[in-house]
Amino acid sequence: MNIPTIADPEVTIIVAPRERFSYTRESLESIYQNTEYPFKLIYVDGNSPSDIQRYLEEQAQEKQFQLIRTDYYLSPNRARNLGLREVNSKYVVFMDNDVIVTPGWLKALVNCAEETKATVVSPLICQNLPIHSEVHCAGGESGVKVEIKGDKTRRQIIEKIYKQGRIVEDILPQVQRQKTGLAEFHCMIVRTEIFKQIGVLDEKLMNTKEHVDLCMLVTEAGGSIYLEPESLTTYVPGPPLKWTDLHFYMLRWSDAWELSSLKHLRDKWNLSEDEYFQKRYDTLGRRRRDTIIAPLIKSVFGRRIYRAESLLMKLDRILNRYLSDRYAQKHLQSLQNQSSQPVKSAIAASQR
Repeated sequence: MNIPTIADPEVTIIVAPRERFSYTRESLESIYQNTEYPFKLIYVDGNSPSDIQRYLEEQAQEKQFQLIRTDYYLSPNRARNLGLREVNSKYVVFMDNDVIVTPGWLKALVNCAEETKATVVSPLICQNLPIHSEVHCAGGESGVKVEIKGDKTRRQIIEKIYKQGRIVEDILPQVQRQKTGLAEFHCMIVRTEIFKQIGVLDEKLMNTKEHVDLCMLVTEAGGSIYLEPESLTTYVPGPPLKWTDLHFYMLRWSDAWELSSLKHLRDKWNLSEDEYFQKRYDTLGRRRRDTIIAPLIKSVFGRRIYRAESLLMKLDRILNRYLSDRYAQKHLQSLQNQSSQPVKSAIAASQR
């Protein structure tokens, strides 16, 4: 696609790994095929397998975008911050590496931000295959609900996603550009200047509720969040996963990362240890069970066998603890202290 050359585009797109690498090609090609609006691209590659690494290096040279690679896996906010420190444009788009976009998606987001003065704008985000058919997030709510009963104060997290699971064709006629309370990191555009007020993304939120935290900080700082349904994107989760995805996936959704994130969220916003947190503690490992264990059992026996799944989950927890402990020993302390790890940056200023 021929896009006008602009010395300093007002939009920088940061693509960061979400939970796997095997959808990298489809997602990146989607951006370049469907984005007419000028942009700079920063692609953060956290230790992808060798074939994906070669592909990204080739694409960075061909399309002249900035590629930042680490030789270790990255939590999502860590990856986004690596890209964010390179941004000097008016807007930054955060996008996961498993997202497919539609023609006009970026222009619609910029138009909404310009016309409403919004701090954050979310597209209509879809989920699963076939693409652009099932709603994942059409805005929502975030915040803290305070209840006072006698001498007891209860502070509960608010996270509500609108119209999840609905058919896009059914809801599009009813959904208009509107102010909302929630955007997700699958894809969102943000005014870069807001980070001067709220600081960089919180890396102690390692795998959950990063988007809720950002939205609450933006609102607290006096910013606004909008939904722009003229922009349509889809995130495509696994399964299937490739074998080369498994290590990253297990670390990304590890019990240790989730527990650490939940406890930090609780303490940061002074939340009550209530049924919301208890439910999350009780369902640790759910993603690994649904995405790795259950499909494996079904492939062997032709159906789900819950007793076999429970047995494998006991082994999974042992392996998962080993992987997260090893990662923590090698990387976690230095990452949280913001010390430098080896980062290879293939830089070529994108003029798209």
